[in-house]
Amino acid sequence: MKLTIIDKYIIKKYLGTFLFTMAIFTVVMVIFDVSERLDDFLEHKAPLSKIVFEYYAGFIPFYLNFLSPLINFIAVIFFTAKMADQTEIVPILSGGMSFNRFLRPYFISACLIFIVTFAFNLYIIPKTNKLKIEFENIYVKPKDSNTKNSTHMQIDPNSFVFIESFDNDRKTGYNFVLEIFDGQELKSKLIADQITWDSVKNNWTILNYSIRNIDSLKEEMIKGTSKDTTLDMSPKDFEVYDNIFDAMDIHELNTRIEKEKMRGTGYMVNLKLEKFKRFIYPFSAFVLTLMGVALSSRKVRGGIGLSLGVGIALSFTYILFIQFANMFSLKGGLPPLIAVLIPNVLFGILAIYLIIKAPK
Repeated sequence: MKLTIIDKYIIKKYLGTFLFTMAIFTVVMVIFDVSERLDDFLEHKAPLSKIVFEYYAGFIPFYLNFLSPLINFIAVIFFTAKMADQTEIVPILSGGMSFNRFLRPYFISACLIFIVTFAFNLYIIPKTNKLKIEFENIYVKPKDSNTKNSTHMQIDPNSFVFIESFDNDRKTGYNFVLEIFDGQELKSKLIADQITWDSVKNNWTILNYSIRNIDSLKEEMIKGTSKDTTLDMSPKDFEVYDNIFDAMDIHELNTRIEKEKMRGTGYMVNLKLEKFKRFIYPFSAFVLTLMGVALSSRKVRGGIGLSLGVGIALSFTYILFIQFANMFSLKGGLPPLIAVLIPNVLFGILAIYLIIKAPK
C-alpha cells in the first residue's frame, strides 16, 4: 500500500498531536497527584527514589493507558477540526479523493495506537502496576492488618480447605482444616494449629496436627507436631489487597481463573473483567478515531472550539460508560464480557452513524 503526501501529512499530524496531548496530560496528572499525595509520602517517609522509580513509573503508564481513549479522541478532533477550519479538507475531497479514502491515514494511525496499547495492556502495564501497587500498599494506603480471615476454598475436585486467619506478613495460617472426600463421603480430615509457607522448599509445613482417616466403619487417628506437605495453594491466594489482579500478567490471570472455577472464592467476575478489558479496550482507538473524524471534518462557524468541546464531552461519556458497565458487572450480575463490550459496541454504532451522516 503506497502512501501519498496527504496520507503522510495526516499520519504525522495525528500521531504528533496524540503524543503532544499525551505529554500535556502526563504533566498535569503528575502535578495534581503530587499535590494530593505529598502528605502521604511525608507521613509514611517514602524515599524519593521509590516515589520516582516505583510509584510514578507505575502511575504514569497506568493512567495514560486508562485515559488513552480520551487523549486519542481529543487529538483527532483537534487537528482534524484545525484542518477543516483552515479549509484543507475541502480541496482534498474536491480533488477526487473519496471520504472513505480520506479515512485511510486515520485508520493506519489508529492501527499503530491499537498495537502499542494492546502490547502495553498485555505485557507492560501489569509490570508497572505491580510497582505502583506495592508502593501504594506500603506508603500510601497501608492496611492496618495484613490478615485475611475465614477463608474457604476447594483446591482440587476432592479437597476442601478452611483457614480461620492467615497472616500475610508471616505467611502463616491459623486453625487449618483440610477435608478430603470421595464423592459425598468424607475420607480424611486434617486439623492443625498452624500452617506455614516454606519459601525455600516451596511447600507448606503443618504444625500440631491430627489426621482422622475414615475407611467405611474403621477410623484411624494420627497425631504429630510437624509435617511437610504440598497443596495447590500459595500465599498469593490469601492477599488482602483489592488491586492485586491489576498486577497479574495474562498467564497469571488465566491460571487464577482456572483455579477460581474450582475454588469459588468470589473473585471470578473481577478476574474475567480484568482479562477482557485488556483484550477489548484497545479497540477504542478505531471507534473514537472514526467518531472524531466524523464530528470535526466539517468547517463550522464557531471554529475548532465547538468540535473540541463536543469531543471532550463524548470521550468523558465513553469513560463514564466503561465505569458504569464495570460496576454493573461487579455488583449487578452483568456478565463481564458483555460489560466490557457495551461501551465499544454502543459508541461503535454511533461512530458508524456519524460517518454516514458526515459531509462527503
